[in-house]
Formats: sequence, C-alpha cells, structure tokens
Amino acid sequence: MTFAQLEIRERGGEDSCVADNGVCPNWIADNLGRYEEPLLQHVYLVALSVSIGFAIAFGLAMLAHRRRRLVSPITQVTGILYTLPSVAVFFLLLPFTGRGSTTAVIALVSYTLLIVFRNVIAGLDNVPDEARDAGLGMGLTRRQLLWRVEIPLALPEILAGLRIATTTTVGLASLAFLAGAGGLGDAIFADVNFRSNVLVAGGLCVALAVAFDLMILLVQRTVSPWPR
Repeated sequence: MTFAQLEIRERGGEDSCVADNGVCPNWIADNLGRYEEPLLQHVYLVALSVSIGFAIAFGLAMLAHRRRRLVSPITQVTGILYTLPSVAVFFLLLPFTGRGSTTAVIALVSYTLLIVFRNVIAGLDNVPDEARDAGLGMGLTRRQLLWRVEIPLALPEILAGLRIATTTTVGLASLAFLAGAGGLGDAIFADVNFRSNVLVAGGLCVALAVAFDLMILLVQRTVSPWPR
C-alpha cells in the first residue's frame, strides 16, 4: 500500500483514483506543495555542482591549452572519474564527508569535469589559424589573443559542453538522496509505487533539465550570434 493510500485510509475518506493507483489530477493539485522543497534542493545541487565543476574544468583546460602534454593525463583522470558508478561514489564518500549535500556535490562535480574539459579543449583547437594570425598581426599578446579571439570563437562548443554537463547532472542528482542530500529523487522514492507521485516528481526532474538546457542555449545564442 502506498503512502497516499494510507493517508486516505487514515482520514477515513475514499478516493477511487488513489486506491486504484492511478494518475489522480485532484491528488496532484492538492499535493503540489510537498514537491517545492525537493525541487529547490535539486536546483541547488545542480547549480552548485555545475558551477564548481565548470570552474575547475575550465581552469584545467586553460592550463592544458598552454601545456599540451597535460591534455592526455587530465583527460584520463577525468575519464576515470566519469566512468565510476554514481551510486558507488556516493557510498564511498560517506565515511569521509558524511551524509548531506557536501557528499552529493563532490560526486556530482566529478561527473562534469570530463565533459566540460573536452569541450573547452575542442573549442580552442577548432579556432581557425587565420583568426589567430590576424590577432597576432594586430599586435595582441598571447593572453589577449586567448581572451579576445580564441575563447569568443570557442564559446559555442564550450557552452554545448556546459549544456550536456548540466542535463547529465540533473539526472544524476536524482540519486543524491542516497547520500542524504534530498532532491527530487527523495520525493520519487518516498512513494515509488504510487503513479501520481512518480509522475509529478519525475516530470519536475525532466522539466528542470529542459529549463536549464533552454537557459544555457539562450545564453549561447546571445553571446555567440555568429554561428547563425
């Protein structure tokens, strides 16, 4: 018996939709408020993890762009982190960081590094040599060339990597409840046998991924209109 069915029984009421474990619009409308806190926690976990992961990966990419011998080892290390099973990572971190958001954020950050790093490197590598030669011909220093020419031209690929990392993190954050960090995964598994609950919590997770993706896409189109 689901939590919703027990709640109906305790109240002495009858709800055939809940009793039959259906998709119940009335129940959904009456219980939307219970998903507000898990949704906000999910947004917090994703935004913080992606921000930290992007900062680390971008810094590593800048370093590797100057010292090309670092590209391979950084790719290998971040690749190993990316291939680790997420559930295992959560449990492995628990003895060191305890239950809570810290454990979840550390794990989620590790999954963003490879995606962002590879896209930043790919974007910089794909900058046309003619653009670099033109910048140097105008008297730009290497640092000025990087920030005024290379990074602006690499933005479409950099932000594409950010979009992939963000939507991936939204999905992985659904498992953050295993580390005691809450989120929409906690709401889903609180009553995983009740269809209406899974529909709402899962739907919010999908909607959040779409919202983040559209937001970054809008930023991409705003700051780099030339690909169009």
